[in-house]
Amino acid sequence: MLRRLAPVLLVVMLLGAFGWTLYFLYERSKDKPTVFEVTTPTMSAIIKKTVAAGAIVPRKEIAIKSRVSGIISELFVKPGDVVKKDGSLARIKIIPNVVTLNNAEASVASSKISFENAKRERERYKSLLADGVLSQTDFNRYQVEYELREQELASATSNLSLIKDGAARGAGRISNEVTSTVPGTVIEVPVKEGSSVIESNNFNEGTTIAAVADMKDMLFQGTVDESEIGKLKEGMPVDISIGAIEGKRFKGTLEYISPKGLAKEGTIEFEVKAAIQLDASFFIRANYSANADIILDRREHVLTIEESLLTFEKGKPFVEVEVGPQRFEKRAVTLGLSDGVNVEVLSGVGLTTKLKKPLAAGGNPAKRPRGH
Repeated sequence: MLRRLAPVLLVVMLLGAFGWTLYFLYERSKDKPTVFEVTTPTMSAIIKKTVAAGAIVPRKEIAIKSRVSGIISELFVKPGDVVKKDGSLARIKIIPNVVTLNNAEASVASSKISFENAKRERERYKSLLADGVLSQTDFNRYQVEYELREQELASATSNLSLIKDGAARGAGRISNEVTSTVPGTVIEVPVKEGSSVIESNNFNEGTTIAAVADMKDMLFQGTVDESEIGKLKEGMPVDISIGAIEGKRFKGTLEYISPKGLAKEGTIEFEVKAAIQLDASFFIRANYSANADIILDRREHVLTIEESLLTFEKGKPFVEVEVGPQRFEKRAVTLGLSDGVNVEVLSGVGLTTKLKKPLAAGGNPAKRPRGH
């Protein structure tokens, strides 16, 4: 009996295994239904802005030049020192021109001879005046000649002193001492003791001894691409972030837009400047790198959605609204301001409306972003 049933049981088992295999393959071949994630609009701010890259610089930075040529013999300041107007910065040892020095020395020698001669003449005629041989009127001519030669000698001596030392004796003029023309902070001293310097004149701007700036009055200076410059106007609010100061943003106001663009790496850029409101708790150094967000437009506490939720048909925006479990219908919306990521919705959906999120790459539902 068992021998008769064995072949039958084997055939039944084989047929059962074959049937189960077909069912398993059929189930594997069936597409699983796609489950779409949904999100809802939020109330937030939309800020449309353009970014300018640049640096923080002093509004007034003055380069103090040398008025004479020579060698730096003494420096009185270093970067970071605060100086007053007319405060001493450096002293220069003058190296005079040989020809000019020779002429000045010859002029002193000639003036001294003339003065000594006038002095002898004056003394001789002074004795004649005392004896009554010479009138006072005639004597006055020799007295005037003596005073003229005396003044000539003093002028020649002073000129020689200026050429050799940079200072006029008795006149208080010191041309070899460099002083600051403005009060402020010394931010740069590009020379060292022993360095040669050239005087500032009509043909040469001269050697910079120091740069002095008011560190309490700073501004942002940067550039904006020509595609954005038409959207800017003076007086726009600016939000400035400084690379060296993390977690702190400074308010500012756009106050200058260059009328001329400059070519840079194949593009045209325009210079912009913005006044910055300093915080006394931070010391802002010159030439800190910074980025300025120039606020083009702003909407506070408005209904917003992600731009990725939108589809467009014939130029009109639509979203897909959930009307039942995993059932969606298209709905037209009216849009407002956009910042490139989120967009303001004026009509078409509400705060509780559930919106279909698009599929991510590979056909999987997009992951829900943080905050939803």
